Amino acid sequence: MHITKITGLSTVVLIASITSAAALTLEEVKEQGYIRAATANEVPYSYMQPDGTSAGIGPDVANAVLKKIGIEEVNWTVTPFGTLIPGLKARRFDFAAAEQNISPERCKQVSFTEPNSSYGEGLLVKKGNPKGLTTYADIAKDPSLKVAVVSGANNVDFLRAVGVKDDQIVFIPANADAIPTVESRVDAYAATELTVSELAKDQTNVEQVAPFEDPIVNDAPVRNYGGFAFRPEDAELRDAFNAALVEFRKTDEYKAILAKYGVSEASIAAAAEKNVADLCAGK
Repeated sequence: MHITKITGLSTVVLIASITSAAALTLEEVKEQGYIRAATANEVPYSYMQPDGTSAGIGPDVANAVLKKIGIEEVNWTVTPFGTLIPGLKARRFDFAAAEQNISPERCKQVSFTEPNSSYGEGLLVKKGNPKGLTTYADIAKDPSLKVAVVSGANNVDFLRAVGVKDDQIVFIPANADAIPTVESRVDAYAATELTVSELAKDQTNVEQVAPFEDPIVNDAPVRNYGGFAFRPEDAELRDAFNAALVEFRKTDEYKAILAKYGVSEASIAAAAEKNVADLCAGK
């Protein structure tokens, strides 16, 4: 039996060739005629409508950007928020359009585009706000209080940063579980301002805390910057999408999409003021 031992440069060439073969390119997507995208089904960021069509900030912008780079068809997958990155890495879809906050920890696992949106934090509480909460730090002041957060969401990092203990935090699978959880077993639900606003609409038992003060972490108010996530090996595809996104952000069509979902002019402007490199570096 003849055994070939691969060492040195040969090993590097082999690894590079395997990595290159695994990468999905823009040309390959065009040849197959469609791209696979994921939504976490969270209004207004990304969700599916009853008729099976996509909606929300992420999908609406993604659909417009994809057309500009020659991709007309998008096959959407709905997955829990906490499985967006694992699902992407497992190649169950080609990119995530759920307006995930661009954070250093997530940047170690996926390749984000430039920010597509910006948004602050919020709290959902029982009607009348019986605990008198105005910010995340109020929860830390009373160890008896419980707060819910979606598994995989970075809101838990902000809660911990202001002193909320792990035994005060209740993890739930999805945004859809927030209202019954607040009604039955926690004092509040922590999420982004737009998520909380959507949940509170037309509800009789819960409400959005207002006014609300964004948590202060590292001497600055917390603000999220949502982007599209790609696999690191799909750099060419991500770069093509990103270049088209940067141009699309300059248009009135882009601003109209975000405004339609309740994003303020200030938040639209804020998204363009940050860059992905700084956000991945924690700046």
